[in-house]
Amino acid sequence: MTPKSATKTTLSLRHARVRYGPLEALHGITLTAPGPGLTVLLGRNGSGRTTTLRALAGTVPLTDGSVVWDGIDVTRMPAYERARRGLCLVPERQAVFGSLTVRENLELAAPAHDVALDAYPQLARLLLRRAGTLSGGEQRMLAISRALLARARVVLVDEPAQGMSAAVAARTYELLAALDACVVVAEQRLPPALHGRTAIVYELRRGTVLFSGEAAELRSARA
Repeated sequence: MTPKSATKTTLSLRHARVRYGPLEALHGITLTAPGPGLTVLLGRNGSGRTTTLRALAGTVPLTDGSVVWDGIDVTRMPAYERARRGLCLVPERQAVFGSLTVRENLELAAPAHDVALDAYPQLARLLLRRAGTLSGGEQRMLAISRALLARARVVLVDEPAQGMSAAVAARTYELLAALDACVVVAEQRLPPALHGRTAIVYELRRGTVLFSGEAAELRSARA
């Protein structure tokens, strides 16, 4: 895991609209995720949080608006080029190669995977198992480990702690918060692991931004 340094990067959506056929999923939203740091997209299913991640990653096209990365408009930059420039997307599903072993999944991200095993010692006994046979929580650990090994400038994760115990979820957020990267996660509700941590929160509802501010502000508003 890379310690935090003075490296800074910012990823933004500006007046972004995304359409799936006749249905508009994002209605002109604007948000900014600075890094190093953690930004959380909150919302129920259908709120647009997953679509927002995909729009930032370039895996779904905008019908209007723009994606800006460090002051450069990358709206028309394909997803593979964004990945080459240091963006890593961990989707909610199919985030690992199920037919490959845990070791092979890690080696695709980096030749040496000590960092991954330090992050999640539980993976050490699973190295020879095929990833598709792991539990949901184990697959999430593997997917997050591959993101850690990528040493990306931007890390986008859809429901990072899904299927994990409370202790492993807390460890996962500890790892993500310590990255020298712009980290954006999508969650249905504010994770308990974020209590006491600094994070920017955008709450989405039906493709619009309902709230934006610090996590502590959102907790105070709901108290």
